[in-house]
Amino acid sequence: MTRDSDEEQRDDDLADATVLAQAGHTPDPATGALVPALHMSTTFGRDAENELIGDYMYARHQSPTVEHAERLLARLDRGTDAMLFASGLAAVAAIFETVESGGHVVAPTIMYHGAQNWLRRIESRGRIDLTLFDATDPSGLAEALRMGETSVVWIESPVNPTWDVIDIRAAADLAHEAGAILVADCTVAPPITTRALDLGADLVFHSATKYLNGHSDILAGVLITPEANELWEELRSVRTLTGGVLGAHDAWMLVRGMRTLPLRFERACKSALQIARHLEGHPRLEAVLYPGLESHPGHEVARRQMTHGFGGLLSIRVKGGPTEALEVIRRVRVFVPATSLGGVESLIEHRASVEGPDSEVPPDLLRLSIGIEDPADLITDLDQALSGD
Repeated sequence: MTRDSDEEQRDDDLADATVLAQAGHTPDPATGALVPALHMSTTFGRDAENELIGDYMYARHQSPTVEHAERLLARLDRGTDAMLFASGLAAVAAIFETVESGGHVVAPTIMYHGAQNWLRRIESRGRIDLTLFDATDPSGLAEALRMGETSVVWIESPVNPTWDVIDIRAAADLAHEAGAILVADCTVAPPITTRALDLGADLVFHSATKYLNGHSDILAGVLITPEANELWEELRSVRTLTGGVLGAHDAWMLVRGMRTLPLRFERACKSALQIARHLEGHPRLEAVLYPGLESHPGHEVARRQMTHGFGGLLSIRVKGGPTEALEVIRRVRVFVPATSLGGVESLIEHRASVEGPDSEVPPDLLRLSIGIEDPADLITDLDQALSGD
């Protein structure tokens, strides 16, 4: 992607909230339009000499609306480039397509189950050698690594949906010592609060479906790199050849969503902390899992990494096991029982049921994705659902 030098200088001088509110866009010089243009064309013309008229040939390679969204995402994560995919899992698959056959991959035992399912699938076909580690064990990652053999270390921080906190900088140091790259899934800790590239990650991944878009109306995934190296060019080739590129309309919708990211995330963080503090010690709960609580074992690491809020995700473990946990879901009136996270609406989900019989998630756990509703309404809803009224 290319950027006008005046635009780069302007962006560098502005706060993230300002750049996002204005969509990284100055008024169109031809029309004065404040909203970035949506270019729906999949193909681009040539002149009389058969030279491309502009910088684009075919949308599977690149297109102006997707490029604009990528430029904004790279700026937000302090990367040099970003690459959008048709979904989060399309981006995940592209990363592991670059691993040599039989290469060693390390990932947490509990993580986004879609990504782990993909890892298990390609492991079963002999594509990779997979080692899973316990994110709650301080020595777990170090013991899982193989010096000179591990290719990729994949982490989430916090870990979805138990919200264990992995020290990104420490993980990067361990991965690099072993000769591996570190990929940080920061879906639940967007760059408003966590910049994993600054902490040593070699790639950052987001399911842009979630907080970045924030309105539960598109699928998208994105990778951000600190440098346009050989791996990055290979990833671009994988995206082009497999056709996993994001469409122009979804890219435009993603930019629309990102314009309110700081406001939405701030509200979700404040409400989640308020709810977690209210529920901590509740007689119907075994535990409240939220890294913003001072009692959380990963709180100090989270405080260093999550500089502008601990996120809008928390989990509760319900006394009485999965039967009572599912009853709580049946009794909610404001929370919506649904998959996903990071949207403006608050969701509740029994993750073990969704992930199936092989899930490592505790069966009494309910994941809460806090939206932008009045937190008092959410607290009242949880109180009545837990009490059985």
